[in-house]
Amino acid sequence: MARISGVNLPKEKRVEIGLTYIYGIGKATSTKILKDMNIDLDKKVQDLSEEEVNKLREKIAKLQTEGDLRRKTQMDIKHLVDTGTYRGFRHRRGLPVRGQGTRKNARTRKGKKKTVANKKVVTK
Repeated sequence: MARISGVNLPKEKRVEIGLTYIYGIGKATSTKILKDMNIDLDKKVQDLSEEEVNKLREKIAKLQTEGDLRRKTQMDIKHLVDTGTYRGFRHRRGLPVRGQGTRKNARTRKGKKKTVANKKVVTK
């Protein structure tokens, strides 16, 4: 089992998909890394040699992934909240940040519906 950046890659998956289990590496980045290293995209993770795994580790260590990237993202959000920007305000209130409407949707950000007494909903 290949362990890269503290993540166990699923051994039955293709390498191209397996690398996407690492936070900060998507399909495009995964494909680019493998093409740069001349590793077959259709190869399974379990079929990688130890040498190939070590090369992948070195290549991915140069990228910002996992804990570092999560920390950076949280710091960016904290900066928005601290500076009092509109986006920071939306993060603080747990509402959609990127301009989406909240009248009918946004359940993922707002959570389960809380019914308010005597609130008449006007539908058009």
